[in-house]
Amino acid sequence: MLSTLSQCEFSMGKTLLVYDMNLREMENYEKIYKEIECSIAGAHEKIAECKKQILQAKRIRKNRQEYDALAKVIQRHPDRHETLKELEALGKELEHLSHIKESVEDKLELRRKQFHVLLSTIHELQQTLENDEKLSEAEEAQETSMETDPKP
Repeated sequence: MLSTLSQCEFSMGKTLLVYDMNLREMENYEKIYKEIECSIAGAHEKIAECKKQILQAKRIRKNRQEYDALAKVIQRHPDRHETLKELEALGKELEHLSHIKESVEDKLELRRKQFHVLLSTIHELQQTLENDEKLSEAEEAQETSMETDPKP
């Protein structure tokens, strides 16, 4: 009986030790579970942070591409100083050409007046010649008529 009792006590002690061990294991598993949950939450935060960084990087890349495109367009055109010089040169050339145009127009107007005077002179000369011709014909007719008519 003592041996049975001793066996029962031994079994009971063993069971208590197993029970204590199981309790400690459960605590340990819970601790590990909490650490894993914390790690998962940290990973989710890191993922969210990385997504934000990716979006920002994409935006920066897009802006750089737009900047490069605009820079290429701008490089094709001359700078302001050069453009102002060209505008000034073109303005001077335009002014010079305007003076030339005025000069040519004045010359053309003078030539028109001279041509008009020439035409008027030619027309007067024609009238004079026609009048002279008529006068000559009239004189010839008179002479002819005088020759044919005896003198009294």
